Amino acid sequence: MRIILYTGKGGVGKTSIAAATALKIARSGKKTLIVSTDAAHSLGDSLDIKLSPEPVEIETNLWAQEIDSAHEVEQGWGKIQEYLTTLFTSKTIKNITTEELTIFPGMEDLASLLRILRYYKEKTFEVIIIDCAPTGETLALLSFPEMLRWWMDKLFPFKRKMLKVVRPVIQPVLGIPMPHDSVMAEIEHVYEQLDEMKTIFSDREVTSIRIVVNPEKMVIKEAQRSFTYLNIYDFNIDAVIINRVIPDGVSDEYFSVWKEIQKKYRQTIEESFSPLPFFNAPLFEREIVGCAMLERLGNELFPETDPAAVMHNTRLQQVEKQGDEYVFSITMPFVEKQDLSLNQKGDEVIVRTGNVKRTITLPRTLVNSTILGAKFENEQLRIRFGGK
Repeated sequence: MRIILYTGKGGVGKTSIAAATALKIARSGKKTLIVSTDAAHSLGDSLDIKLSPEPVEIETNLWAQEIDSAHEVEQGWGKIQEYLTTLFTSKTIKNITTEELTIFPGMEDLASLLRILRYYKEKTFEVIIIDCAPTGETLALLSFPEMLRWWMDKLFPFKRKMLKVVRPVIQPVLGIPMPHDSVMAEIEHVYEQLDEMKTIFSDREVTSIRIVVNPEKMVIKEAQRSFTYLNIYDFNIDAVIINRVIPDGVSDEYFSVWKEIQKKYRQTIEESFSPLPFFNAPLFEREIVGCAMLERLGNELFPETDPAAVMHNTRLQQVEKQGDEYVFSITMPFVEKQDLSLNQKGDEVIVRTGNVKRTITLPRTLVNSTILGAKFENEQLRIRFGGK
């Protein structure tokens, strides 16, 4: 199975690009699903068809779905939903529905990941195309399993044991129900599923991320930042899609200045993201709505390339032995040396750049080693380990 995520700044045309990719793959004979994980769904508008929280067959080999977190909770989170509903209604909260009570921040990310995992394990589809929310939400989606891992590893076992002891005492005093072990077990099961999803997203032969940009300064800057953050998490970015390029054949004087601006920024894009492959989509004379226009877009994007293929695969983290030391290298493009900070906590290394923090669990080889020094040059952070 292949999983391909499209990400980028809001408004760059991710949904159209994702839908066009899915349509072209489906028409090549592969059973394909395109799924929207954005709470503000526009996938149905792009396909010009009403979608639902379950896959809808668009044509032979092509299904589409707009994930709805409330629907996902109803389908498979029985004990957690039951507990949350009981918790809030015990304090006689009014003017709020059960659905609203059980949908919390990050639920869309969680529901999307678990549904995709289900499709992967059941081998329901050969290719899954994910139309992601704008960049920030995409990063939250992809980093969700790793962020939850820390809480589950460090705090969950302690809290679960503690609740067993204090539940009979605290529950009558506070007047609110404490979660039973069955609820905690379901939370643990969700975590285990997310851990599986992290493994799938980290498999470079299965999952690819493609960044969609327009040849505009603000869009490129955000794409560069997301490229850095995705590299920190060691996801495989296999292509950059340059969307809404004014065609050379457009000679109208009004567009001449815009064509020069786009030419300059297209060069910036290619310099910034090399050696990734680039695919160009023109600014069409009409909006991209419906399968006929999506087919045109797909043919312009991938005239001779299989859009389901892994376009590029370069590992951006590696460990190499140098004498008695090991060097752990992380590729981090578009980062300034002064913005980087680094520290070690047991078997973890914490890397910060700007307001993004990544806790990297060290390879087994380095678990009992300590940081001897670090150097950042040529977009690579090289951390020296030794002293076993």
